[in-house]
Amino acid sequence: MVHALNEIRRVIVPGGILVDLRPVLDRWEIEVASARASQVTGRMKDFPLGLADDAAANKSMREAEKNSWFLRECEEFFPFIYSWDTAGEMEEWIEDEWEGFIETDEETRKATRSAWALGDADSRVCVNVKMLITRWRKL
Repeated sequence: MVHALNEIRRVIVPGGILVDLRPVLDRWEIEVASARASQVTGRMKDFPLGLADDAAANKSMREAEKNSWFLRECEEFFPFIYSWDTAGEMEEWIEDEWEGFIETDEETRKATRSAWALGDADSRVCVNVKMLITRWRKL
Protein backbone atom coordinates (compact mmCIF):
# COMPACT_ATOMS: atom_id res chain seq x y z
CA MET A 1 0.00 0.00 0.00
CA VAL A 2 2.93 2.36 0.58
CA HIS A 3 3.76 2.09 -3.12
CA ALA A 4 0.20 3.08 -4.01
CA LEU A 5 0.37 6.04 -1.63
CA ASN A 6 3.63 7.14 -3.25
CA GLU A 7 1.95 7.02 -6.68
CA ILE A 8 -1.02 8.97 -5.30
CA ARG A 9 1.40 11.53 -3.89
CA ARG A 10 3.05 11.82 -7.31
CA VAL A 11 -0.18 12.75 -9.09
CA ILE A 12 -1.84 14.99 -6.47
CA VAL A 13 -1.09 18.67 -6.93
CA PRO A 14 0.88 20.39 -4.12
CA GLY A 15 -1.54 21.18 -1.31
CA GLY A 16 -4.05 18.70 -2.76
CA ILE A 17 -6.29 16.54 -0.62
CA LEU A 18 -6.35 12.76 -0.13
CA VAL A 19 -9.42 11.33 1.59
CA ASP A 20 -9.00 7.99 3.37
CA LEU A 21 -12.48 6.52 3.82
CA ARG A 22 -12.81 2.91 4.93
CA PRO A 23 -14.59 0.55 7.29
CA VAL A 24 -12.65 -0.53 10.38
CA LEU A 25 -13.37 -3.91 11.94
CA ASP A 26 -14.60 -3.59 15.51
CA ARG A 27 -17.01 -6.48 16.14
CA TRP A 28 -19.81 -4.58 14.43
CA GLU A 29 -23.17 -4.70 16.19
CA ILE A 30 -26.14 -6.47 14.58
CA GLU A 31 -29.67 -5.36 15.40
CA VAL A 32 -33.24 -5.78 14.30
CA ALA A 33 -34.92 -2.38 14.16
CA SER A 34 -38.37 -1.04 13.44
CA ALA A 35 -40.10 2.28 13.97
CA ARG A 36 -41.23 1.05 17.40
CA ALA A 37 -38.22 -0.83 18.79
CA SER A 38 -34.63 -1.91 18.31
CA GLN A 39 -33.01 -5.11 19.58
CA VAL A 40 -29.30 -5.94 19.45
CA THR A 41 -28.94 -9.60 18.49
CA GLY A 42 -25.16 -10.01 18.48
CA ARG A 43 -21.87 -8.88 17.03
CA MET A 44 -19.81 -9.78 14.01
CA LYS A 45 -16.76 -11.97 14.46
CA ASP A 46 -13.66 -10.28 13.01
CA PHE A 47 -11.26 -12.56 11.13
CA PRO A 48 -7.47 -12.23 11.45
CA LEU A 49 -7.20 -11.41 7.71
CA GLY A 50 -9.54 -8.43 8.05
CA LEU A 51 -7.80 -7.18 11.18
CA ALA A 52 -4.44 -7.55 9.42
CA ASP A 53 -5.75 -5.48 6.48
CA ASP A 54 -6.79 -2.70 8.88
CA ALA A 55 -3.39 -2.80 10.59
CA ALA A 56 -1.56 -2.70 7.24
CA ALA A 57 -3.59 0.30 6.05
CA ASN A 58 -2.94 2.15 9.31
CA LYS A 59 0.78 1.34 9.12
CA SER A 60 1.00 2.55 5.52
CA MET A 61 -0.70 5.84 6.36
CA ARG A 62 1.63 6.37 9.35
CA GLU A 63 4.62 5.71 7.09
CA ALA A 64 3.37 8.19 4.49
CA GLU A 65 2.95 10.74 7.27
CA LYS A 66 6.42 9.97 8.66
CA ASN A 67 7.89 10.43 5.15
CA SER A 68 6.23 13.88 5.05
CA TRP A 69 4.19 12.96 1.99
CA PHE A 70 0.93 13.97 3.65
CA LEU A 71 -0.21 15.92 6.69
CA ARG A 72 -3.19 14.54 8.62
CA GLU A 73 -5.61 17.45 8.93
CA CYS A 74 -8.56 15.75 10.58
CA GLU A 75 -9.81 12.30 11.38
CA GLU A 76 -13.15 10.99 12.62
CA PHE A 77 -14.99 7.74 13.13
CA PHE A 78 -18.66 7.61 12.23
CA PRO A 79 -21.36 4.93 11.99
CA PHE A 80 -22.61 3.59 8.69
CA ILE A 81 -25.61 1.28 8.74
CA TYR A 82 -26.08 -1.57 6.30
CA SER A 83 -29.73 -2.61 6.24
CA TRP A 84 -31.66 -5.56 4.82
CA ASP A 85 -35.31 -6.56 4.69
CA THR A 86 -34.64 -10.00 6.20
CA ALA A 87 -32.07 -11.88 8.25
CA GLY A 88 -31.54 -14.22 5.29
CA GLU A 89 -30.59 -11.29 3.04
CA MET A 90 -28.02 -10.16 5.63
CA GLU A 91 -26.55 -13.67 5.82
CA GLU A 92 -26.27 -13.85 2.01
CA TRP A 93 -24.57 -10.44 1.87
CA ILE A 94 -22.03 -11.42 4.51
CA GLU A 95 -21.26 -14.65 2.69
CA ASP A 96 -20.96 -12.96 -0.73
CA GLU A 97 -19.33 -9.64 0.13
CA TRP A 98 -17.47 -10.04 3.42
CA GLU A 99 -16.33 -13.67 3.21
CA GLY A 100 -12.94 -14.16 4.83
CA PHE A 101 -13.11 -10.87 6.73
CA ILE A 102 -16.04 -11.23 9.13
CA GLU A 103 -18.86 -13.63 9.96
CA THR A 104 -21.64 -14.23 12.44
CA ASP A 105 -21.79 -17.22 14.74
CA GLU A 106 -24.76 -19.59 14.78
CA GLU A 107 -26.15 -18.15 18.03
CA THR A 108 -26.21 -14.63 16.55
CA ARG A 109 -27.81 -15.86 13.32
CA LYS A 110 -30.56 -17.63 15.30
CA ALA A 111 -31.15 -14.62 17.55
CA THR A 112 -31.35 -12.30 14.52
CA ARG A 113 -33.74 -14.58 12.63
CA SER A 114 -35.94 -14.91 15.72
CA ALA A 115 -36.02 -11.18 16.48
CA TRP A 116 -36.87 -10.41 12.85
CA ALA A 117 -39.62 -13.07 12.73
CA LEU A 118 -41.19 -11.74 15.94
CA GLY A 119 -40.72 -8.08 15.02
CA ASP A 120 -43.01 -5.51 13.49
CA ALA A 121 -43.90 -5.58 9.80
CA ASP A 122 -41.36 -2.82 9.10
CA SER A 123 -38.49 -4.61 10.90
CA ARG A 124 -35.11 -4.45 9.21
CA VAL A 125 -31.86 -6.22 9.98
CA CYS A 126 -28.98 -3.78 10.42
CA VAL A 127 -25.22 -3.95 10.84
CA ASN A 128 -23.65 -0.89 12.42
CA VAL A 129 -20.30 -0.50 10.66
CA LYS A 130 -17.52 1.63 12.13
CA MET A 131 -16.17 3.94 9.41
CA LEU A 132 -12.99 6.00 9.41
CA ILE A 133 -12.58 9.19 7.40
CA THR A 134 -9.31 11.08 7.35
CA ARG A 135 -8.35 14.16 5.37
CA TRP A 136 -4.70 14.32 4.34
CA ARG A 137 -3.00 17.30 2.68
CA LYS A 138 -0.09 16.71 0.31
CA LEU A 139 3.05 18.42 1.55
